[in-house]
Amino acid sequence: MTLYGGIEGGGTKFVCAVGTGPKDIRDEIRFPTGDPEDAIGRAVAFFRTFDDLESVGIACFGPLDANPKSPTFGYVTTTPKPGWAHTEFAGTVARELGVPVGFDTDVNAAALAEYRWGAAQGLDSCLYLTVGTGIGGGAVVEGQMIHGLMHPEMGHLRIPHDREADPYPGCCPYHGDCLEGLACGPAIEGRWGQRAETLPPDHPAWALEAHYLALGLANTIVTISPQRIIMGGGVMEQLHLFPMIRQEVRTILNGYIQSPHLEDQIDTYIVPPVLGNQAGVLGGIALAINAAKAAGR
Repeated sequence: MTLYGGIEGGGTKFVCAVGTGPKDIRDEIRFPTGDPEDAIGRAVAFFRTFDDLESVGIACFGPLDANPKSPTFGYVTTTPKPGWAHTEFAGTVARELGVPVGFDTDVNAAALAEYRWGAAQGLDSCLYLTVGTGIGGGAVVEGQMIHGLMHPEMGHLRIPHDREADPYPGCCPYHGDCLEGLACGPAIEGRWGQRAETLPPDHPAWALEAHYLALGLANTIVTISPQRIIMGGGVMEQLHLFPMIRQEVRTILNGYIQSPHLEDQIDTYIVPPVLGNQAGVLGGIALAINAAKAAGR
């Protein structure tokens, strides 16, 4: 049987898997991200043990170059992650393994995986937002991941920040109080002095978090107009956030978008990922399937 390889290149860990989809994962390994030479080398060594590998897909942290026509396609570009800026990733894997390689952001790939196998099956569009060490967003529209000048960077949306209500300045090294700077996991810890998972459900941190995330979602609803919003990442494992975010989104939109998805169906409009913490690596496998088809294999 044809097998595909998927890499989820995360800021703290790599996940590599071989299979054909969520119901058929043949093998998987996880290891700390480390430096590029070590991480890419360990991934290549894992895939070399499979003789019938058709292609590999890489779902990676960014910023990165996902434009196949660009001379730096397959590179991690201006990432603040130490040692990884301007690293050739996809080209290295392709040369070492001799197979087609797909390459995109981890969140675009997660959106593709949820579109193909998960919470957005049967729909024309979806948005995937991950809230963890950082915040990132990817979108699929009519079966295609959104690209343009580069790839979406939804974590860096500028949102209203009332400094009297919340004097925390934000933790984004580029923008301070963008969405990521105000609502990522490190922002929660920086503001309250505790990691998010240690805060009780009735802590005031969660109302503020829901408000900021809802502001970001409202911006994407009025621009991309996705048919479903999927929210993953470590912070969103606090499931009590979902009803708070849904209510805040409705309040912020104030009836402007007239759709049952934002009224009596909102519980099925803003949802957790069906694929859970496998969405990223399955996104890699989905990218690998696309790469094989593009190569005529």
